[in-house]
Amino acid sequence: MEEERGAAAAAEEIRRLPAEVNWEMLDKSRFFVLGAGLFSGVSAALYPAVVVKTHLQVAPPPQAAAATVRAILGRDGVRGFYRGFGASLAGTVPARALYMAALEATKSSVGSAAVRLGVSEPAASAVASAAAGVSAAVAAQVVWTPVDVVSQRLMVQTSAACRYAGGADAFRKILAADGVRGLYRGFGLSIITYAPSNAVWWASYAMAQRLAWRVVGADRSESYPALMAVQGASAAVAGGAAALVTMPLDTVKTRLQVMETDAASARPTLGRTMRGLLKEGGWAACYRGLGPRWGSMSLSAATMVTTYELLKRLSAKEGSFG
Repeated sequence: MEEERGAAAAAEEIRRLPAEVNWEMLDKSRFFVLGAGLFSGVSAALYPAVVVKTHLQVAPPPQAAAATVRAILGRDGVRGFYRGFGASLAGTVPARALYMAALEATKSSVGSAAVRLGVSEPAASAVASAAAGVSAAVAAQVVWTPVDVVSQRLMVQTSAACRYAGGADAFRKILAADGVRGLYRGFGLSIITYAPSNAVWWASYAMAQRLAWRVVGADRSESYPALMAVQGASAAVAGGAAALVTMPLDTVKTRLQVMETDAASARPTLGRTMRGLLKEGGWAACYRGLGPRWGSMSLSAATMVTTYELLKRLSAKEGSFG
C-alpha cells in the first residue's frame, strides 16, 4: 500500500513538471536548421575560454590563467582568442546534428522501453538520459575528434611561429604526416572521457531538475523565467561536476592531439604523455586549466541546455502539446 502511494505521488510530481518534447514531437528540418544557428552563436561566445584552457594544458611551465590571457592579447590581440574557430565551427554543425539526433532518438526509445518493462518513471527518465548521453557522445566524437585535433593545433600556434595557414592547411599537413590516425589521435581517450561524463551529466541533470522543482514549486513550471532558471542552474551544477571528474583525461587528450611528430621523434602514446605530464608537475599538472574549463563547462552547460530546450520547443510540431 505504501509503495502504491509512493508511485502515485511520483507520477503526480512528473505530471506537474513541464512537458517534455520528445523525438517524435519534433519537426526535424526546423530542429536541425535552428540548432545550427543557435549553437554556432553559443560556440562563438564560449570559444575564448576553450583557447585559454588549451594553452594552459599544453604549456610546459605552469601558468596562471590571467597571465595566459595577457600573453595571448599581447602577442595576437583579440584574434588570438579565435584561432581555429573557423575549423571548429565547420565541424561543430555536423557534430551537434549527430549529437542531438542520437541523444533524442536514444532517450525516446530507451525511456519508452524502460516504462514498458515496469520501471518507475523517475528511474526510467534517469536511465534513458544516461543511455542517451553515451550514445550522443560516441556519435559526435566521430566528427569532433578530427575537429579538435585541427582546431587545437591552430589555437596554440602564434603569429611568430605560424606553421598552418588555416584549417584546411592543418588538415592536409596532419593527414600527410600521420595519416587518418593523426586526425583521430585521442579518439579512444575522448570516448573514455566523454561517454561516462555524458551519461552522468544527463542523468544528474534530469535528477537535479526534479530536486529544483521541489524547491521552486512545480506550480511555477508554467513561468518561462522560472523554467529557464531551473534548467540553467541544473545544467551548471552537472557541467561543473563533469569538468572536475574528467579534467585529468582531458589534459592528457589535449596534449596527445596537439603534439607534433617528425621522423626523429617517437609517436606520442597515452602512457608516454601521461608519464611526461606527471614528471613535469605531478598530479597538479593534470588539473592545469581547471578554472577556465570548469567555468566554461558550467556556463556552456547552462547556456547550451537552455538554448537546447528552447530549440526543442521552437521545433515542436503544431499540436504537440495539445
